[in-house]
Amino acid sequence: MENFPVIDLSKLNGEERASTMELIHDACENWGFFELVNHGISHDLMDTVERLTKEHYKKCMEQRFKEMVESNGLEAVQSEINDMDWESTFFLRHLPASNMHEIPDLEDDYRKAMKEFAVGLQKLAEQMLDLLCENLGLEKGYLKKVFYGSKGPNFGTKVSNYPPCPKPDLIKGLRAHTDAGGIILLFQDDKVSGLQLLKDDQWVDVPPMKHSIVINLGDQLEVITNGKYKSVMHRVIAQTDGNRMSLASFYNPGDDAVIYPAPSLVEKEAEKNQIYPKFVFDDYMKLYVGLKFQAKEPRFEAMKAMESTVTPGAIATV
Repeated sequence: MENFPVIDLSKLNGEERASTMELIHDACENWGFFELVNHGISHDLMDTVERLTKEHYKKCMEQRFKEMVESNGLEAVQSEINDMDWESTFFLRHLPASNMHEIPDLEDDYRKAMKEFAVGLQKLAEQMLDLLCENLGLEKGYLKKVFYGSKGPNFGTKVSNYPPCPKPDLIKGLRAHTDAGGIILLFQDDKVSGLQLLKDDQWVDVPPMKHSIVINLGDQLEVITNGKYKSVMHRVIAQTDGNRMSLASFYNPGDDAVIYPAPSLVEKEAEKNQIYPKFVFDDYMKLYVGLKFQAKEPRFEAMKAMESTVTPGAIATV
């Protein structure tokens, strides 16, 4: 297996810009995942976020997780569990409105660090969307406008911990799935591995690297690029040792954003045949909730069947 793509974003500012853009394009086309270094988010801030996330888990989440394991008899399982994940999570919403003040057991310094981190991640997400536009020959800002809807994008962070698991062969940390949304930015533990993606029918490790941000593409970008870039199945393997931290931030379209293949990309196709549906993002999410751990293609088919209900007036004008 060739090396997992690691991209140095600082090289966009010099004579290696063209080759760096090519690396991003290749990663989007052939992997659906890549790792960014020198991405502009302060390493000190990342260290603070990691420390506070791990402290918060110890103080507020660990006991709850142990009780859940006990009540479900997970330590004694003898056969594979297919309806549950070995993870402890909570969700922070940043846009269109933050829910940070509603989460009762967050310390003030943790809230402050996560707010600052979210600002950096949003900026990075929007920068990446513009780089994708450039590589695809779309006008600058196209993806951001399509994602905007009437109230702006949805943006939030799933804070996860994957504690040591006695039977990782029987329980996944997180079952295989593609992400429903737009672009995902992951700050993962640099010591405990576990994230894998499916490439050429093989599971490939996403290497833990200190201070990197892993990017992966969601189903919406597959639709907008008319399949040029694809969302990729990935999973988390539970480990017998170590507690793996994962902060996955999802920069998604707004609820009422209408998602459809970019017309200029459809025109470039030989048959001029639009293969992906047009739909309202919230309708896709409602469908996804029940089908997350299944193949994405039937979801696209279901949206295509509903296509006539999408009113042209709702389409984002670019």
